[in-house]
Amino acid sequence: MKNVLPGRVGFLCMGFTMGLACTASAGEGQPLAEVEVRAVSDDLLGVAQAASEGVVTGAQLARSPLLRPAEVLEAVPGLIVSQHSGDGKANQYYLRGFNLDHGTDFATWLMGMPVNMPSHAHGQGYTDLNFLIPELVGRVDYRKGAYRAEDGDFSSAGSARIDYLRSLDQPFVKTELGSHGYRRAVLAGSRPLQEGGPTLLGALELMGNQGPWQVGEDLHKYNGVLRLSDGSALRGWSVAAMAYQADWSATDQIPRRAVASGALNPYGSLNPSDGGRTRRISLSGEWVDTSDTGQRRASLYWVDYRLDLFSDFTYFMDNPVQGDQFAQSDRRQVLGGQYQHSGYADWQGRPLEWVLGTQFRYDHIGRLALGLSEQRQVYRWISQHQVEQMSGALFGEARVQWSPWLRSTLGLRADQYLFDVQSDTAANSGQRQQGLISPKLGVVLGPWAGSELYLAYGEGFHSNDARGATLRVNADPRSEDYGQPATAVRPLVRTRASELGWRWQPGAGVSSTLALWRLDLDSELVFAGDAGTTEASRPSRRQGLEWSVNWKLRPALALGADLAWSHARFREDDGSGTRVPGAIGQTAAVRLDWDQGGPWSAGVRWRYFGSRPLIEDDSVRSAASVLTALRLGWRSRPDLEWGLDVFNLFNRRVSDIDYYYASRLGSETMPVADVHSHPAEPRSWRLSLKVRL
Repeated sequence: MKNVLPGRVGFLCMGFTMGLACTASAGEGQPLAEVEVRAVSDDLLGVAQAASEGVVTGAQLARSPLLRPAEVLEAVPGLIVSQHSGDGKANQYYLRGFNLDHGTDFATWLMGMPVNMPSHAHGQGYTDLNFLIPELVGRVDYRKGAYRAEDGDFSSAGSARIDYLRSLDQPFVKTELGSHGYRRAVLAGSRPLQEGGPTLLGALELMGNQGPWQVGEDLHKYNGVLRLSDGSALRGWSVAAMAYQADWSATDQIPRRAVASGALNPYGSLNPSDGGRTRRISLSGEWVDTSDTGQRRASLYWVDYRLDLFSDFTYFMDNPVQGDQFAQSDRRQVLGGQYQHSGYADWQGRPLEWVLGTQFRYDHIGRLALGLSEQRQVYRWISQHQVEQMSGALFGEARVQWSPWLRSTLGLRADQYLFDVQSDTAANSGQRQQGLISPKLGVVLGPWAGSELYLAYGEGFHSNDARGATLRVNADPRSEDYGQPATAVRPLVRTRASELGWRWQPGAGVSSTLALWRLDLDSELVFAGDAGTTEASRPSRRQGLEWSVNWKLRPALALGADLAWSHARFREDDGSGTRVPGAIGQTAAVRLDWDQGGPWSAGVRWRYFGSRPLIEDDSVRSAASVLTALRLGWRSRPDLEWGLDVFNLFNRRVSDIDYYYASRLGSETMPVADVHSHPAEPRSWRLSLKVRL
């Protein structure tokens, strides 16, 4: 719905995961017909509330070569996905000057379920998307910044809501074979259970991989989805059941000194027993009803999750005999849901949209453990906890169209968190609770000549690990401060975001956005290499500039480009420096797609991953990297589609990730501070065959 209706006309136009529902009323509440708007990422004038939000369709994603499932998120402009361990572990994410670790400060949802795991055994906000089946993704709605009242924990840098398709045009079987022992098969299809009745969609994925590593990953993944749905994304319901399991070996980051001396191959490992196993089972449901008076939407979800992870980052620094491998174990049940009601009104002759909603989540974490291990056998538990973490939120937004060229949005969100921790160290057991009120404000000027100007402000937060919120004594025997009093962290950390943006759509096939943004955090989470965890640190400020363009050069040729620059600093200087370790400074991506509707198609992806400071005084930095991926497609028959993906096309010897910390090799007598890297995979290929049944 691009244009404001004239006169005393109320309207409602709300963006949701699978569509935009618009209804209108003329005069004194006289309803007009419902209009369903199928917006795409470059058609958001009159709909978007910030320049940095957008939509990516499944058709767009189908043209992208994906090395890993989580690279679906690289459709978000400026977001980088990497890995520092085995492919069964959650990926590493970078956006807006953040090393987001495994998901902190970026909220991800799938079919109404949050993927981020708070108070996780390995990292706060842990976001494992390895259970994602890219062929089923119908749509990704993304936002950057904390400008929407619906977005809560972990969404300060941004959020993405992913939805699976409800039906397939045809069932299919897809098989893939590739270098380094890669093999994958997907079987998917859908059918109505009865004429005019609910539709059942099912998919099964089997995948294995050895990777280019000297110690093969031996990755085995089993993944299944069933989704029963009726109606549409605007009026209907769906219920989804998913089950996922993976086992793998991992080649974690390795010290550069060992590679430079020739003692270790760049794709080698210092502990071949590193790796893990994980399982995720979920049941979720969504219901939506849209009428000429508004919309009601509800969702419920239940998740059963477990992870056993074995890592070794420092080798023989703490234990010269048995080594420094440590085990992290997580067992939890998650229950939650959301309800929101949207409508419209005529406020003093001006159209008014409103949204009221509530969210709740309960994590019953029956086991949260850290132990010392050798060859995946735990010989000493460092800490064991049971955690009950509960949160609830109320939120609301009101959007007023003051004139044909001015609209504003005022939002408010209230969150309340309760942490109940039972620790094997009695002094660290206890309860903490905290609440936050987060205001939101947005102003949109336009449209004028195919463009809009956006001003947005929002306050948000990220939660800290519940164990840190009740901490009283240091219970880690590896620490010099073992047994000494320790300072607890705040359960919730305030963030403040602001943005000035511009969206330009001069005509069909061309769109561009520009955003100047700032984000302040009251406490930074920084990766601690020796423990493999994140720790609360000083307040920080990030600011930057982002530019994105999509251009249909010819009917068969499309160009997309994203550039992002950011500047991250601690706001307090403790003498060590003000740089935020791992904070990304520049990213760039270029996409070129060619498809004339005939048998052949092609796509190229080019990605620039900028240099990053690795310590606070900026004396050690990571190197920038460039990776290129190629996709070729051939439809030999309407029901047969061949594909060839080539990753790291020019075989660049670059890092996926870099850290700087102290470690000790078996031949060394003292720890050595060094850059520890995980190399990007060398050039590899995957051949696929998709058969439509």
